[in-house]
Amino acid sequence: MLSDYHNKIAFETIRPKRQSAPIVFNSAHSGSDYPKRFIEISRLDNFSIRQSEDAYIDELFNNAPKMGAPMLRALFPRAYLDVNREPYELDQKMFSDILPKYYNIKSQRVKTGLGTIAKIVAPNRKIYSNKLSLDDAKMRIEGIYRPYHLALQKLLGQTVEQFGAVVLIDCHSMPSLEKTRNNKAPDIILGDRFGCSCSPVIIDLVETIFVGAGLTVVKNQPYAGGFITHSYGKPKHNIHALQIEISRNLYMNEASLKKSDNFLALKKILDDLILALMELNITRLFNIEIKAAE
Repeated sequence: MLSDYHNKIAFETIRPKRQSAPIVFNSAHSGSDYPKRFIEISRLDNFSIRQSEDAYIDELFNNAPKMGAPMLRALFPRAYLDVNREPYELDQKMFSDILPKYYNIKSQRVKTGLGTIAKIVAPNRKIYSNKLSLDDAKMRIEGIYRPYHLALQKLLGQTVEQFGAVVLIDCHSMPSLEKTRNNKAPDIILGDRFGCSCSPVIIDLVETIFVGAGLTVVKNQPYAGGFITHSYGKPKHNIHALQIEISRNLYMNEASLKKSDNFLALKKILDDLILALMELNITRLFNIEIKAAE
C-alpha cells in the first residue's frame, strides 16, 4: 500500500549554512499537512481534527537554523502518526486485524487513546468512524515513523561526530493547565526524565531564561519527557535531551487555533533561549575535545 505521502515529503531537516554548536531542535507534533485520505476516513472535520496539533511550534523555533543549529520538523500531523511513541504502541480495539504479539497494546498512552496511531485528538473526540487495517498501521510506521527517527539519529550522530556531544531540544506545546496552589498555572514544563536525560546545567539554563522572562516554569510534572527524550537522552554518552512544553495560551487562541498578539513576544523569548544554548560551551563543560569541522 502506498503511503499517503508517497508524492510529497512528510518531514524535513532544516540545516544551517554552518552548524556552530552541538544543539539540535526537533518539532515532531507541529505538522499540519492532513492527507486527503486521512480526512476521508476520519469522523472529524478539518478544524476539529487539529486539536492535538502543536500548532506553530516549528515556527516559534524556526530561527534556530539561522543561528547555527539544525531543526527536524514533521509536516504530517500528530493525529495521523505520533513519532514520540514507541514504533508499535497501538490499541487493538482500533484495528480489524489481530496485532502481532510484539506490539505494545497495554501501555498507559494506549489506554488514554494516544498511541503511535492515536484514537483521539482530545478527550471524547475520537478520530475514526471505522476500524483500521494492520496494513494502514504498517504503512505509516514503515513509511514515515522509521525514516523520521533515522533522520533524527543522523542529525544527532553527525553533531556528536563534529563536536563530541549533542543537546537535543524536543519542542512541544500543551493545553493550558489549571492553576496550582500558588494560584499560577505553569507556562512552561521542562522534562528531563527526572534528571536522567540531560545534564542539570542544561535544564537549569533553560529554566533561568524562561523565569527571567517572567514565565512560570515547572519541571517534570505532569510531563517528564516522552519516547524521544527517554530514548535519545544518554548523558553518559554525551547525548543530552530536554523536552520543552509551552502553554498554548501564551501565543495562540486555543479555541480558534489562531496566533495571538503575544506570538512575536514569545518568539523573541525563544530566540533568546536559542542564543543562550548556542553560547553554552558544552564541549568545555564536559571536557570534550572538539573535532575539526570539515
